[in-house]
Amino acid sequence: MSYLKSLFLLLFSTAVFIAPVGAADPPPNILFAIADDWGLHAGAYGTTWVKTPSFDRIAREGVLFNNAYTPVAKCAPSRAIVLTGRHAWQNEQAGNHLAFFPADLKSWPEVLTGQGWHMGISGKGWAPGIANDKEGKRRAITGQPFNKRSAESPATGISKNDYASNFVDFLDAAPDQTPWCFWYGSTEPHRGYEFQSGVRKGGKKLSDIDRVPAYWPDEEVVRHDMLDYAFEVEHVDNHLGRMLAELEKRDLLKNTIVIVTSDHGMPFPRVKGYAYHDSNHVPLAIRLPDAGDNVGRVVDDFVDFTDLAPTILDYAGIAESESGMRPITGSSLRPILESSGNGQILAERDHVLIGKERTDVGRPHDWGYPIRGIVTEDHLYLRNYEPSRWPAGNPETGYLDTDGSPTKTRILELGRQSRTDPFWRLNFGMRPASEMYDLRTDSDCVINLAGDAAEAERVKALRSRMETELNEQGDPRMVGRGYLFDQYPATGGAGFYERYMRGEKVNSGWVNPSDFEAGPLDD
Repeated sequence: MSYLKSLFLLLFSTAVFIAPVGAADPPPNILFAIADDWGLHAGAYGTTWVKTPSFDRIAREGVLFNNAYTPVAKCAPSRAIVLTGRHAWQNEQAGNHLAFFPADLKSWPEVLTGQGWHMGISGKGWAPGIANDKEGKRRAITGQPFNKRSAESPATGISKNDYASNFVDFLDAAPDQTPWCFWYGSTEPHRGYEFQSGVRKGGKKLSDIDRVPAYWPDEEVVRHDMLDYAFEVEHVDNHLGRMLAELEKRDLLKNTIVIVTSDHGMPFPRVKGYAYHDSNHVPLAIRLPDAGDNVGRVVDDFVDFTDLAPTILDYAGIAESESGMRPITGSSLRPILESSGNGQILAERDHVLIGKERTDVGRPHDWGYPIRGIVTEDHLYLRNYEPSRWPAGNPETGYLDTDGSPTKTRILELGRQSRTDPFWRLNFGMRPASEMYDLRTDSDCVINLAGDAAEAERVKALRSRMETELNEQGDPRMVGRGYLFDQYPATGGAGFYERYMRGEKVNSGWVNPSDFEAGPLDD
């Protein structure tokens, strides 16, 4: 963070705090809820085919963010950003999926634990990958696990983890007069799904969906897939509601900050593992304790996951300089949360940076598909640094950067019939070096304007702004060292491409066997 930015935020926060926590005041407790693969689908955002009364309550009693983003739309790198307050390109190996978390890269849950907080987790924390200390011992980078309670799954594919009951165990174990933080990490709506569970068990109808994104065919199989996803989102929301009820029962909600979000967009083609608008745009609502009349606000400021760590440390009363963490890139959201307005609060929060490196295995040499991008209110610009590589993973290894699903299989069927099929090309075809989309008229990002002569100056300006910030952040790719991300070892599936091509049977449980392709791979 620049000196001027830091000074501005300090002055602004001093001016707008409603009820600043004094040095002697105990810090609030924190309930941090992060779903796995939940896109921007909630009642609070106008979605009608996904019912989220608990999330909507947090938005109604707190602050709803319209422009919250993860910088990387894949589990491990996204969650590493949440934990460190640093961009993926600043997190070394942790900028990749299936990575080794650097031993000297400290997380905010470790900081809270070290400061005497009761820090626990149920479900998914940082994963998939390995996080060991310098002696090779496994680290609890998201807290002490509370996973003993289980319940019958409402559908196959949904975890038996009784998150809410495990939260009760966590609260029961909390020492008196000790602040606590609980990480509710649902493994839903990650795949797989029980096909047609949304209709058969959730009581939904295909006609409930008002619009299928323009990058998928509007067919029955796709609508079923979307409703099955919705059924799992509602499972996540149900456990959140039970946790809120438990806090009210214990009279703890009045002194608890509740943060609800997701690590990235839904596990569908052209979303999870990509870098389009629906990939990185995530739900975010934050409820402060005893906020009085300062509730139900809707904020348009652009925020991203680098902002969560400094926000949590701020409310915990822990200075960054005392945390032992590497320098944090993001800024505390406290000035926004404790202001009184709607819309744009801080003028400089008008964009975010996004991108990716290796987000799965399956390409030769475990290479990734490197991207950097910038999102503003009106436009999304992407720079693809290796456009000769397959963006969704190689066809012969099953496009492993995209989870297996009925939607994926259907689009691949269309592609086998004709490589000119528009849905196949949008989801699995090769990409040019530059892409730009007008989000005002094309939020699905299907019309690339980067090659339009009339947009040349805009493309140039967006790229310049993006690269200036990336240089300030020390992104290795800006100085010709992007190859480092390809050289970092993978913790799972290493050498998948070479082993598969030799005829070895290798684990690819996250894709359907029918998705592997043979023969000419022309685009």
